[in-house]
Amino acid sequence: MQRIDYLNNEERTMSMLCHLSALGMLLIPFGAVLGPLIFWLIKRDHYVEVNRQGKDALNFQLTMQILFIISGLLVIVGIGLLLIAALGIFNLIVIIIASVKSNNAERFEYPFSIRFIQ
Repeated sequence: MQRIDYLNNEERTMSMLCHLSALGMLLIPFGAVLGPLIFWLIKRDHYVEVNRQGKDALNFQLTMQILFIISGLLVIVGIGLLLIAALGIFNLIVIIIASVKSNNAERFEYPFSIRFIQ
């Protein structure tokens, strides 16, 4: 765990919101992707850490969306509902962990995230 001491309060808050905004999935379709995308696009040029964490959050949520689509297709086989539930719980836990670590100025690496945006 690496702590980043040079972040100011706004940068930490905006970094945290990049992660927390993925909870938009509970309100609108594809909100998990739109939330991080909006915060990243707004503040990526102002703060280096927001740029890094916004890309990480966006890449992870895009990966999760792909996994949710595959799980939805597997409903036909019968295992899809179990996978959707497990992915949903996993996604929620990782979002919370990433948000807390970001607010504490700690680096967080998402597990098995495909790097769509470099």
